[in-house]
Amino acid sequence: MTRETVFLVDDDPDVLDAVSFLLSTGGYRVETFDAPAVLLDQVTSEDAGCLVLDVRLPEMNGLELQDALRARGIQMPIVFITGHGDIPMAVKAVNAGALDFLEKPFDDDQLLEIVAKGLEHDRERREQAARYAAIEAALDSLTPRESEVMEEILRGKLNKIIAADLEMSVRTVEVHRARVLEKLGARNGSDMVRLVLSSERYRDWSP
Repeated sequence: MTRETVFLVDDDPDVLDAVSFLLSTGGYRVETFDAPAVLLDQVTSEDAGCLVLDVRLPEMNGLELQDALRARGIQMPIVFITGHGDIPMAVKAVNAGALDFLEKPFDDDQLLEIVAKGLEHDRERREQAARYAAIEAALDSLTPRESEVMEEILRGKLNKIIAADLEMSVRTVEVHRARVLEKLGARNGSDMVRLVLSSERYRDWSP
């Protein structure tokens, strides 16, 4: 299992040390970076955790770094640390998807609380992604005939109608239907429809 990490970026060594110490004392695993390029060179979309970024950074500002992370598929929640003059930029970052921002000097407990929230959000995001991946894998495991029966079910057809349309017996339809439910881990037909329509390939599907 991927270990959760708080990735901290600030070009001020004193701030980097102080915030890193605070987060470590709070029980978090912390990795520190003094420049965006170093972070971008090491963090990947497979990493789990939360990003704590200074808005004013060398080479690129917080918004540019946020865009660069998203372009690489890195979806971890971002918390920005900002000075008073950087608040408009931080607000733009939040509007663009960042979790929150804290104005310096910030309250230690507030940072720990927001980081905890960020880690929880990332946990939920990864769990959801795993569920979607499981559904896609289940759909891949269906035989062509099972997929045909499943799509007929999505159209709301009864077993006897499906049997007639696909030129098979009602019993064969029932067998295929049962296998589809089993592979998808669905409790019933309604649950199957919900799971299938939540998948990437059927999200925009229409009868």
